[in-house]
Amino acid sequence: MRALRGISLAVAPGEIVTLIGANGAGKTTTLRTILGTVRPRRGSVRFNGHRLDTLTTDRIVRLGIAQSPEGRRIFPRMTVLENLELGAFARPDRAAIAPDLERVFTLFPRLHERVTQKGGTLSGGEQQMLAIGRALMARPTLLLLDEPSMGLSPILVDAIFRIRVAHRGYVIQTGRIVLHDAAAELLRSDLVRKTYLGER
Repeated sequence: MRALRGISLAVAPGEIVTLIGANGAGKTTTLRTILGTVRPRRGSVRFNGHRLDTLTTDRIVRLGIAQSPEGRRIFPRMTVLENLELGAFARPDRAAIAPDLERVFTLFPRLHERVTQKGGTLSGGEQQMLAIGRALMARPTLLLLDEPSMGLSPILVDAIFRIRVAHRGYVIQTGRIVLHDAAAELLRSDLVRKTYLGER
């Protein structure tokens, strides 16, 4: 069974792109295909001149792609600090890791308060912060966030994403892209407003 059919999308340097769709539409599968944990039967996935669908996931990560997966996948028996340091394992620039760690703690002060605590003892929202922070520690060229606001309070979501406004978006239904446009145009779409924003 194919979860995706004819998916074609592009992300330019510095661009924030959102995937919109219901549960099971194919958003997570799309991200997993980019990261190499799911292999396409046809077509190709390209990033900075490299064909990703022929590479192992660890090689893809070393090319500069990081993901914060859906469901707060952290290492529960490791401390907050150890989880964050693990995000930087593939980086050759070891001297820049400490300043990046401070940036993560500035973004998520709660993680700094819990730095020696085991990841599995954190609340759901704190685990989500840790998953995002770990991905940021890789200093990726392309950051894939799957359900980044899951488990976070509305106030914290606003604080984290207040300047992270998408430039473009793709609407995925049953594994196909049914609409794509600039974010402002998508917000004017009846399909988006009624199906995903709950407007009548």
